[in-house]
Amino acid sequence: MGTLGVLHTSPVHVPVFDGLRDSDHPGLELRHHVVEGLLGRARREGADAVVPAVRDALVRVAGGGDGVAAVLCTCSTIGGVAEALGADLEVPVVRVDRPMAAAAVAAGSRVVVIATVASTVGPTSALIEEEALRAGRDVSVRAVVVEEAWERFEAGDAVGYAESVARAVRAVRDADADVIVLAQASMAGAEALVPEVRARVPVLSSPRLGLASAAALAAGSGRG
Repeated sequence: MGTLGVLHTSPVHVPVFDGLRDSDHPGLELRHHVVEGLLGRARREGADAVVPAVRDALVRVAGGGDGVAAVLCTCSTIGGVAEALGADLEVPVVRVDRPMAAAAVAAGSRVVVIATVASTVGPTSALIEEEALRAGRDVSVRAVVVEEAWERFEAGDAVGYAESVARAVRAVRDADADVIVLAQASMAGAEALVPEVRARVPVLSSPRLGLASAAALAAGSGRG
């Protein structure tokens, strides 16, 4: 199996993706690269402001003679930038939330996107609409931003962060949603806290789906 480079904007994602690798893709080697300033700057100045920095990060992740066969970007805010820049690299770049967006479109036409930073809403909504167009489906996208949750994330309160997201998920009425999308990889922990909601409508997060897509590319590349 090939080697997968993984670009993060927070170190908290490293053990999450290592755990998913161990459970779902044994034998896959992950090369993690964390650039913590990218998300903060993208939130303040817009995603276009970090294009040069994302390009440099991708080159470092994909290069260096380490046999990286594909790169996974785990940040939804800069995922579109990374994916677009990937066209100039020798290896494919996967944005972690694209497989989730495709799954959301397949699940139904009324999509509720829950995010904890406002900068994620636009890229995630646009991605879902893009996947809907590709699939020939009509969708409506409604966004909910749980701003108080992000304060908990920044404070290192993973449990409180997940619980804040879970409360927002529970507040979504069945009449409003065929599927609920947790826009950021950091929100995946809330999935396990809402079994009663998942029994009625799908609640999707990006890490497992995104890693599976990127791992398939790495395995099929013949590199590494």
